[in-house]
Amino acid sequence: MPSSQASNNNKPDIGLVEFVALMALMTSLVALSIDAMLPALHQIGEELAIASAQQTHLIVSLFFIGMALGQLYYGPVADDRGRRYTIISGLIVFGIGTVICMLTDSLLVMLIGRIIQAFGASGPRIAALAVIRDKYEGDAMARVMSFIMMVFVLVPMIAPSFGQAILLWLSWRHIYSSFLVIAALAGLWFFLRQPETLSQQNRKPFSWAQLKESSRYILSHKLVMFYTVSMGFIFGSFLAYISSSQTLFQHVYDTGEYFPLYFAGLAFAIGFASFVNGKLVLRLGMHKLCTWAMVGWLSFSTLLLILSLTNDGIPVFWQFASILFGAFFCIGILFGNINALAMTPLGHMAGFGAAIIGSVSNAISVATAVFVGSFIENSITPIATGFVFFGFVSFIFFKLAVKQKNLTES
Repeated sequence: MPSSQASNNNKPDIGLVEFVALMALMTSLVALSIDAMLPALHQIGEELAIASAQQTHLIVSLFFIGMALGQLYYGPVADDRGRRYTIISGLIVFGIGTVICMLTDSLLVMLIGRIIQAFGASGPRIAALAVIRDKYEGDAMARVMSFIMMVFVLVPMIAPSFGQAILLWLSWRHIYSSFLVIAALAGLWFFLRQPETLSQQNRKPFSWAQLKESSRYILSHKLVMFYTVSMGFIFGSFLAYISSSQTLFQHVYDTGEYFPLYFAGLAFAIGFASFVNGKLVLRLGMHKLCTWAMVGWLSFSTLLLILSLTNDGIPVFWQFASILFGAFFCIGILFGNINALAMTPLGHMAGFGAAIIGSVSNAISVATAVFVGSFIENSITPIATGFVFFGFVSFIFFKLAVKQKNLTES
């Protein structure tokens, strides 16, 4: 149901369809900044004289370090200065980082630019989640998140093809210049159409004492942290796949220019799952769907690991792709639901709550992805092993969260 949070201006609320599209665009800058670069990683590696594919993968995985830092900053800003200010200022920082990446001639400067770019992108992401939490709560929030995820997932479906199309005519630097145009259009759309959802009387002026108190409250909230850690490990496994996807498809399976198409097909599984979740979550509830999805993820991952171990690390491609499709369907069920479950107790501090949840989960995800990615060379066995091991760890923390929820309600 809609939250009681009031707008502090006279603009009317936009319709659900436009709201979903706008919030999806705000959050999709992260996915766009990652996935559109995937086809260009080899070209970037050659032009910047990067020594190994593992170092090139850092262009993807270290992006989330900037996200973790940015969310810690923009969370309090969103609760203090409002959602609109947070989004516009974040887009400006995103633009600065993008320009640095576009003009660099070294890997080090590229990684610095990526961290700055991610720092800025976290502003729109945090503020968008806070706007959603301002307007919806509980299963209704999960439903809206599912529809947003359904639109959001179109980005990883088309972003590699978008990046590949630019590479056909221009260099990888122009992928970054396209980010500047998209960010400017997104900011203009949001500024003109979306009212502020955090009223003046509900804002929380920033203070170090309040930051310390809020941080202690969230970090010591077992229910929130169990869900957050669970989300971090499951997303870390997925991030390891994302950061190494070019290596997996173009070097292990030699798909060549068809890589964006295969990547898009697997991303479709997440979008389809989000659509299904949006239809079922109000009837079945988030916990039941997450439990089923966790079991499904572990089942598909275990099957992939068995096939990898019995085929010298490289299963038949159709087996690899089919199993990933099923596993990513489960991921699509999990993403929106676990985030909504973690945010549910934090309605009174939605901005900072989203920041802490995002920062902690991203830190876990990056560590997980970098660890798994360091083993990837000419086999999918490290990916499959990471899926199984970290999926199992994620499931343990999810069950701990469910147990904590039952204790709280009893």
